[in-house]
Amino acid sequence: MSAVRLRNLTLTYSRHPAVHHLSGEFAQGSMTAVVGPNGAGKSTLLGAIAGRITAATGSIELDTRREQIAYLPQQEALDRSFPIRAIDVVILGHWSKVGALRAIVPALRERALHALAAVGLTGFEQRSVSELSVGQFQRVLFARVLLQDAHLILLDEPFSAIDARTTADLLKIIRRWHDEARTVIAVLHDLEQVRAHFPHTLLIAREPIAWGETEQVLRRDNLLRARAMAESWDEQAPLCARGAA
Repeated sequence: MSAVRLRNLTLTYSRHPAVHHLSGEFAQGSMTAVVGPNGAGKSTLLGAIAGRITAATGSIELDTRREQIAYLPQQEALDRSFPIRAIDVVILGHWSKVGALRAIVPALRERALHALAAVGLTGFEQRSVSELSVGQFQRVLFARVLLQDAHLILLDEPFSAIDARTTADLLKIIRRWHDEARTVIAVLHDLEQVRAHFPHTLLIAREPIAWGETEQVLRRDNLLRARAMAESWDEQAPLCARGAA
């Protein structure tokens, strides 16, 4: 069974195609890396699956409710200057269950503390996020995803600019999600990391290049084709007739 089905999907950025005519399925319980050159539409695709970007054409079909999706954007998209503590960021993982008006009861706060402990941040609950390192903040964000208990987990460059130890610890959490039959889709750049840890891969360069078992997708000919397509992109191409919101 599939968790996500893409049907002739085209996504746009400023009315220029970012992902063009993509069709395929992410199987339930699968663990898939999305890779490709810079500007290939990887983050745009994740944002669309999360419901944050509207399709220009085609469709995205989900076998889970929106509240059962956990979406972790790139850190650079998040404002860490806001005065909020690590524990409060994690508690936001309860949002879909309790809403904005219900109080966080002690049992829910205890779950947030357990999530921080699971990512190695016991004792950091009162720290302001502005005081945390990049790696520590990423652990906090993973703790929030743990609390969401989602069926579909979307991770946009989860290992960018973090240290090797933190990467290894977070990979263990991702493998645990996979063992629990959750569906994980992650945008990644390190192809050796993909080969070592992700069974399936989608390679795109605005258009789909290959999708399937990682060993077959990351063949040299596919990578060369993706690079050639990236080098031939025309950023001044005419606008699409329909743009995405």
